[in-house]
Amino acid sequence: MIVNADLHIHSKFAKGTSKYMDIEHIIKYGRLKGLDIIGTGDCLHPKHLEEIKKYKNNNHLLLTTEIEDKNRVHHLVFLPNISKAEELRTTLKKYSKNIDTEGRPRVVLNGKELFEIVKEVGGLIGPAHAFTPYTSLYKSFNSIYECYEKKPDFVELGLSADTDMGDMVEELRDIPFLSNSDAHSYHPHRLGREFNQIKIGNVGNLEENFEEVKKAIKNNKITANYGIDPALGKYHLTACSNCYLRYHIKDAEKLNFKCAECGGRIKKGVHDRTLELSKDKKIIHPDFRPPYYKIIPLSQIISLSIGKNIGTKVVDSLWRKYIDTYHNEINILTNVDISDLTKINEKVGKTIDLFRRNKIYIYPGGGGEYGKIMKTPPKIRWYNPKLTLDSWIK
Repeated sequence: MIVNADLHIHSKFAKGTSKYMDIEHIIKYGRLKGLDIIGTGDCLHPKHLEEIKKYKNNNHLLLTTEIEDKNRVHHLVFLPNISKAEELRTTLKKYSKNIDTEGRPRVVLNGKELFEIVKEVGGLIGPAHAFTPYTSLYKSFNSIYECYEKKPDFVELGLSADTDMGDMVEELRDIPFLSNSDAHSYHPHRLGREFNQIKIGNVGNLEENFEEVKKAIKNNKITANYGIDPALGKYHLTACSNCYLRYHIKDAEKLNFKCAECGGRIKKGVHDRTLELSKDKKIIHPDFRPPYYKIIPLSQIISLSIGKNIGTKVVDSLWRKYIDTYHNEINILTNVDISDLTKINEKVGKTIDLFRRNKIYIYPGGGGEYGKIMKTPPKIRWYNPKLTLDSWIK
């Protein structure tokens, strides 16, 4: 069977997350999204782990956690069962000051050391959001092997990258890619905004789901990656992290990554970083690489179509009407006939049709600002190289 899996989210015990990110909300809204397997997130946090233990219906869950190492590289970890999660907790507690208080714990270990510890408990490990300019592997290293010394089980692309960008990097062409939401809330424009389609035997309990996901990763049974257009990611282009002025990389380098307009710090974008890492500057997909489909959350499509903000009653009401009619969001975005979707709302149906045909315009994100979906071609606010840093200071 082919299932939809979002394998990287966070619980209410991680910083910057919704207080409603508990197991009940994760499963409820994950099902409305159309997810069959959902990572628990933060399974090393004692309170979250207890909640996972007590929850009777864990048939849609996989034990997952994100860990920050001493180089500020974030690693995504999948674990076989509760006892192995407890064993890993016990081991890492010697190297972490916040493992009891933070859902995403930090350890005083490097990537190689953490890799070996995770392998000792039978887990899977790979870099989380590998290309982002903060807390990622390629922020700290120029090679994945500088971090791990061995090949990781997978690479998570992150919101600002897709398969084309990942496969520009030669050393990644023999490693499976995952696309996950890294959701900090259960809202439908966050949870499942990126997911993987994988071929498995069946959806079962925590331990069974781990084994099925492990086999899918090891045996090239990932059949598709779905993700938002990388241009919607908040670190896609090189841009100022204060005023969000977009920069061509050569201009940013000439300015020593100091914004000519406001003096803020320019952050190198994922697009430029992948080009920098690529030696042959080519997109070469290995034979096992599945297709990558760009997807936009339904609530964002509704918002754009009717000109109302996400979270307003009219957007929420229309989203609920589509869900009640067609059961889950992924089905609506990928399968339902456009003629049927337009019966509920003509503007929304037409926008979904444009999105399916890759006719949506995007103002690309950068510097920490998410990209924006637009109805007309955007005019990107680029740095004007005629304006020098010296003239700005004067």
